[in-house]
Amino acid sequence: MDAIDEMDMPIPLPTTTRALEDGIAAGLNTGAQLYVSRGGEVVADVGIGLAAPGVPMTPATITLWMSAVKPVTAVAIALLWERGRLELDDPIARHVPEFAQNGKGGITLRHALTHTGGFRLVAGVTNTSVEAWDVILARICAARPEPRWEPGRKAGYHVATSWFLLAEIVRRLSGRAFDRFVREEVYEPLGMADSWIGMPAERAGAYAAEGRIAVYYDTSKGPPDIATPPPDAAALGLVRPGGNGRGPIRELGRFYEMLLGRGRGVLRPQTVEAITARHRVGLPDHSFGGALIDWGLGVMLNSSHYYEGRPDWPYNFGPHAGPRTFGHSGAQSGCAFCDPDRELVVAWTCNGFPGEERHQVRQRAINMAIYTDLALSA
Repeated sequence: MDAIDEMDMPIPLPTTTRALEDGIAAGLNTGAQLYVSRGGEVVADVGIGLAAPGVPMTPATITLWMSAVKPVTAVAIALLWERGRLELDDPIARHVPEFAQNGKGGITLRHALTHTGGFRLVAGVTNTSVEAWDVILARICAARPEPRWEPGRKAGYHVATSWFLLAEIVRRLSGRAFDRFVREEVYEPLGMADSWIGMPAERAGAYAAEGRIAVYYDTSKGPPDIATPPPDAAALGLVRPGGNGRGPIRELGRFYEMLLGRGRGVLRPQTVEAITARHRVGLPDHSFGGALIDWGLGVMLNSSHYYEGRPDWPYNFGPHAGPRTFGHSGAQSGCAFCDPDRELVVAWTCNGFPGEERHQVRQRAINMAIYTDLALSA
């Protein structure tokens, strides 16, 4: 079906539709993508509103996943673990020896995957840094660990730093550029043809010509500024494993369907169990204001048990998500998760960054609405 036909599809989730429309009406964003499947059957695969001025958001629009792409890097590491190329408790320095500088030799892959490594902030290192890969890597390796931080016993979300290192390990052990490894070993087997961590210039040009690249707006101080330019080929092409994943949100949904299917087509079932087990439990997150969030290996786990009776706990999948639910959000814009107990996969994105408080309200409303519409809220 072509983009026009897709755009005209009705959205079969009325409460969720209202939540998405409310966000647009409030000026939080101009458009959204939503993908929901249950038991392998697609429930919703839609775009709503505008991807850019005068350009409808469709299911085929290329959207920005932000940190929701991090589990893809975790799966790349898991593939090498399956193949005996590394162990999860290997020191990072075993594979990137220069990382051992300034006393970081004991920080392990598990610490990186659970956000307990203690090297969160390094000057000049973000998910939008434009410097060459080797320059960024050298900065991370030369950095000092945070004072009074015992890896594994203190937690704080690492936005970018650890993800560069994990991707570098994939590059060194596989002999392939990280973005190529992900395309060949994860995206292509899952039919994620339009998903990228670092988009080739020719594809960026083709998508732009087709009007398929969404504009994301800073709406934290006001309504969307429609003069905001679309991302250029240089921004689209950055290989940033912690935050520059792009593609239609339904393809991120396929990634979670693979995990729901116990790794079918990519991983072994035992590996999926390992990724989604609780490796970090009950540690306050010092990047998130002390929030209690349990983690698997690169995925956030349902932590509602720490906030019983509260509707407003942070970074959550909604009050009706099953206890085994896992996934990852994208900063102030989206969320993707798998609820194995309900055989449910959800992925959505809104093209506006409204500030953390308003986004958390939006996230709760959308996730709650999905369960309500599917009669799963009891």
